[in-house]
Amino acid sequence: MKLPNRDKIHIPPEKLTACLLSETHAVGRSKTRFFRGVGFDTRNMDMLKPQLLNIALDNEIGEVIQSIYGTKYVIEGILQTLTAGAVRVRTVWIIEAEQDNPRLITVYPI
Repeated sequence: MKLPNRDKIHIPPEKLTACLLSETHAVGRSKTRFFRGVGFDTRNMDMLKPQLLNIALDNEIGEVIQSIYGTKYVIEGILQTLTAGAVRVRTVWIIEAEQDNPRLITVYPI
């Protein structure tokens, strides 16, 4: 099964700049070490964003999780890095209750 409402998929810019690529974010900084280690940072996030979108658009959902906030969708795929070649990552998207657009909530290597 593919991600519902894929035509409305969204990655807020602050998800990249203030979380996944931020060395000061309380939760995101461990992910930042991964992304920086494979060549991504805030200067080249325009290369990261389309790859994350493509993972959600091209791959099947691996897991669906219901929560009080909405429905989460776990999708794994390949990320082409700038320094380490291809790495497998797990992305988590949410369609919040009363919403219809999938939004990225996290990414981590597997």
